[in-house]
Amino acid sequence: MSDNASDLNTRIKEGIVRSLRLPIKSEEIEDDMPLFDGGLGLDSIDVLELVLELERQFGVSISDEQAGRDVLRSVNTIAEFVRSQRPGAPA
Repeated sequence: MSDNASDLNTRIKEGIVRSLRLPIKSEEIEDDMPLFDGGLGLDSIDVLELVLELERQFGVSISDEQAGRDVLRSVNTIAEFVRSQRPGAPA
């Protein structure tokens, strides 16, 4: 993983902790930890906050519920989505 990817994952983790007001440090979230089932145990209200945070911080939009399920599985899947939405990213 490049420094750039590591920085993106760190920013995502910080955004998750800040926007959801989680009682943990961002460093405690593993890149591949499930955000919902098992892992952090987030719920449907957290999804809305997280989608808004991603729009604010990265300018990306999650179009529908199925896309949200795929994108919001872990920090790694969020980072992959953010990178894919950047101008010049491969389709």
